[in-house]
Amino acid sequence: MKKLLFLLLLAGCSPGVDSPDNPQPDPGTTNLGNGQPGVVGLDGIDAWDKLASSEKERIKSWNTLFLHQSVGQDLEEGAKANGITFDYFGSKDVVDKGSQGKGLRGGIFVDVGGISNGNPADKMRVFKEAALRSKTTLRIAIFKFGYADILDANRDGVKTAYKTFVDELRQQIPGLRFVHVTPPLVYATTADEGNAAKASVGQWMRDTFKNTDVIFDLQSLETNNGACQQNTVPRICPDNRASITDPSEVNGVDSDGQGHLGKKAAQRISKAFLYAIYQAGK
Repeated sequence: MKKLLFLLLLAGCSPGVDSPDNPQPDPGTTNLGNGQPGVVGLDGIDAWDKLASSEKERIKSWNTLFLHQSVGQDLEEGAKANGITFDYFGSKDVVDKGSQGKGLRGGIFVDVGGISNGNPADKMRVFKEAALRSKTTLRIAIFKFGYADILDANRDGVKTAYKTFVDELRQQIPGLRFVHVTPPLVYATTADEGNAAKASVGQWMRDTFKNTDVIFDLQSLETNNGACQQNTVPRICPDNRASITDPSEVNGVDSDGQGHLGKKAAQRISKAFLYAIYQAGK
C-alpha cells in the first residue's frame, strides 16, 4: 500500500483527487449549492428578473417535487410563461426519470393520490409517499396547501401535522431542501372562508422555518405586501385574483370564496416562486 501511495505521488496524483487516470464519482448532476434560507416575497419578482439567464437555467436540472392543487396550477402556468416548465408528475412517477431527464416535477393531489381540497392530512401523506419513492434523487420538496385546507377549526392541528411531516421527511431523506409555501388566500374575509386562519399558518411558517429553509410567501404577493385586507383580515387583491379582465389560465373566473391567480398575475407572482427555488439550491 505504501509503495502504491509513493507511485501515485510521483505521478502527480493522490487518492481521492480527480484526474484523467483517477476519475472520481460525480457528486450529482443537479449542481446544487448550499442554498440561502429566508423569506421570499414581493422582492423575489425583481430578484428573479435581475438573475442572469445562466443562473435561471440552473434550476431546470434540480430534482424538485411540487405537489399542489388549483392555485399551484396557476403558479405552474406562470412559471411556464417565464420559460420554466414543470414536467407532469402522476400517481406512480418518480422525480428523476433517468434518461428521460431530471428537473422540476409538478402534480396535483387529485391526480397523485385522489385527494381533494379540504383534506390536508391526506395531502401530506401522499406527498410523503411520493417523496420517498424518489428518496435517492429528490433534492427540493415543495408542498402547497389549498385555500380550502385551513380554517379556524383545524389551523393548530395543521401546524402540528405539517411540522411532523417536514421533520420526518428531513430525517428520511438527508440533505433534502424545502421551499415552504404560505397558504393561499381567498377574496372573502368572513370567518367561514378562513383567511385569518390561513394567515396564522403563514406567519407560523415564517417564524418556524425562516432560519433553516426557504419560505415562498405567497400571501405577501397575493395581498401586495399586506395592502389588501378587510377589517384587519388579509385577502387576495383584486388585481391578483382571477377576474373577468384577467382570468386564470386553467381555473377561469373566481367567486369571492375562491383565490385563484389571474393569468397575468400568475406570470408576475411565479417569478418570486422561481426565485424561491433558486434560493433553495443556489
